[in-house]
Amino acid sequence: MSAFADRPWLSSYAPGVPADIPEVDETLVEMLDGAVRRHRKAVALEFFGETTTYAELGEAIERVAGGLRRLGVDRGDRVAIVLPNCPQHVIAFYAVLRLGAIVVEHNPLYTERELRHQFEDHGAAVAIVWDKVVPTVLDLPSDLGVARVVSVDLTRAMPLRTRIALRLPIAKARSSRAALTTGVLASGAVDWSDVADARPIRRSHAGPEVDDVAVLQYTSGTTGRPKGAILTHRNLRANAAQGEAWVPGLERGREVVYAVLPMFHAYGLTLCATFAMSMGARLVLFPRFDPALVLQAMRSAPATFLPAVPPIYERLAAAAAERRVSLGSIRFAISGAMSLPVATVETWERATGGLLIEGYGMTETSPVAIGNPLGPSRRPGAVGVPFPSTELRVVDPDEPTVDRGPGEEGELLLRGPQVFQGYWNRPEETRETLLDDGWLRTGDLVRVDADGFVTIVDRRKELIITGGFNVAPSEVEEALVAHPDVAEAAVVGLPSRSGGETVAAAVVLAPGAELDVEAIREHGRSRLAAYKVPRRIVAVDDLPRSLIGKVLRREVREALLASDGESQGA
Repeated sequence: MSAFADRPWLSSYAPGVPADIPEVDETLVEMLDGAVRRHRKAVALEFFGETTTYAELGEAIERVAGGLRRLGVDRGDRVAIVLPNCPQHVIAFYAVLRLGAIVVEHNPLYTERELRHQFEDHGAAVAIVWDKVVPTVLDLPSDLGVARVVSVDLTRAMPLRTRIALRLPIAKARSSRAALTTGVLASGAVDWSDVADARPIRRSHAGPEVDDVAVLQYTSGTTGRPKGAILTHRNLRANAAQGEAWVPGLERGREVVYAVLPMFHAYGLTLCATFAMSMGARLVLFPRFDPALVLQAMRSAPATFLPAVPPIYERLAAAAAERRVSLGSIRFAISGAMSLPVATVETWERATGGLLIEGYGMTETSPVAIGNPLGPSRRPGAVGVPFPSTELRVVDPDEPTVDRGPGEEGELLLRGPQVFQGYWNRPEETRETLLDDGWLRTGDLVRVDADGFVTIVDRRKELIITGGFNVAPSEVEEALVAHPDVAEAAVVGLPSRSGGETVAAAVVLAPGAELDVEAIREHGRSRLAAYKVPRRIVAVDDLPRSLIGKVLRREVREALLASDGESQGA
């Protein structure tokens, strides 16, 4: 039996937080329908000042569902969404679910090579795509079966005055417009307006069931190349409910949530697209994080709840101080995806007067499983305690049936209604990660004290977390060795001052080659999203290996850290 079976952390919960959430009995579609009924006249979405009420959101979802149905989307089909944060993203997300189909989220900054791998895996026939990325998707091999590409111009969701300003014949306007849209419909694509103006789906059209798959969220998981985590309506609705329970001071229909986290990431998807909607909140959408845009929005619709990552809190607090903009409306902030420095907490709470806590999770937990209590029992430096209805175990990493006790280091196992159903088309990796009795092997090494507070010690897996995103070393290595000057490569994560990691590479050069860091980086950018490209590249004579020839990334990391220390000492 687990040493933590009696859930000692319950005594540390903030007042009003329940030990368990009610069993989930509604889909995300039913959740959104309920929010529309309760908050019809309230603002659901805001984008550069343009607002959409819950009633208007509900109607838009029904129309887009009808348009997608006309394109052939049916129950169980996968529909790819390749969009930054915008109203069309939220509408498309719920319209796909309304049909009983499956959303597949994609980073719109991915290269053709990265997108191709994912499309090969999930086989979506319809893709809803930012117009700037449409040519990349249209160029995917025809045998992938992408029959229809719906092109989305983000600027059409902006206020008329903003759209007019973007068309002014001045350099700044042209630059801003070019960053947001191509302004043309690519040949072979379907215009979003044709889908959005369709006849609404019939109310009699059967929707999804609570245990149907809702989302395939690609992640590097605990090892290897990105794979699709299978998340059901129950998983995602449960995690939204757990989030609601964790913050008992939230007021339904009155909160203002800022979506600075991308919704193609599991963290942004749950905290913004599902949690915020379940609360009847006003969701203010930003296509990318820009402190100036956020502070501008704070003047007209001040945020009350801000999910983000440590660098965002640091940059926003500094920008607000410089421009003398108050952040005092933000009562609650939850940080995730990377470790949260205590100094960041102190700076943020001085700036806002609110609370900033750290949470822990992974795509496979929809994604949040652990959080610091929103109250005096929180412990900076620890990631917190399990959410309601969530259990944990600490086990021997080499023998997960052997439990470890309080204060002993071991691998973290989690179980709860938010734990995923496995990896799409990956039965073997599913068996390795998801044990028969529902326990998820996280791959993270932790210590849990007698009160149930979890402290991350190390990652047994070798993923790199940079800017809140997972990077699989093997994927970056594969891209680097495709350069003619690189014979071998080992990619690791080095500590960053922001609390995350920086991607670094040790490379063995081909005979006669000289190290050209910028040329290798440029090659990497042609194959990888920018955040995956190594910031540091070092040439070495050889890579450390085990007796069976496996590259020992841990030793590479230690060598790079040691060389950093030597250069600083010099």
